[in-house]
Amino acid sequence: MPWFVWLVVAVGLGVAEFFTLTFALGLLAVAALVAAVVAGVGAPLAVQLLAFTATAAATLLVVRPVARRHLTQPPLLRDGSEALVGRTGIVTQEVTAMHGLVRLSGEEWSARAYDASAVIPPGASVDVIEIDGATAIVHRWES
Repeated sequence: MPWFVWLVVAVGLGVAEFFTLTFALGLLAVAALVAAVVAGVGAPLAVQLLAFTATAAATLLVVRPVARRHLTQPPLLRDGSEALVGRTGIVTQEVTAMHGLVRLSGEEWSARAYDASAVIPPGASVDVIEIDGATAIVHRWES
């Protein structure tokens, strides 16, 4: 019946994790579940404790830092005008370092050339390097 004790410990830790959101107690609950499985196959108490300790150490030292790092990173999805960076557009009005127009994602955007000496003719394909306010900074890749 030691497996049942480990199961109760796992549930208790899981409930505590639910209320504290530390992510550590949840990993200890997983370790208690592993110990419950080990106890369920009839292993002695020393092996159960070893299984619990090894699983707890592994999850707390490996899984928890990775999970915390992922929780603190900004989302990978870009939205709004930032989503246009890296896209290709078509010049609709000559683009220079001062002015121009390009069609991006079905909309017409004011544009400036990334290279101050560049003059990009209408119909040319350009890549968006950055967005500055409502102006796309573009570059034509010569082939």
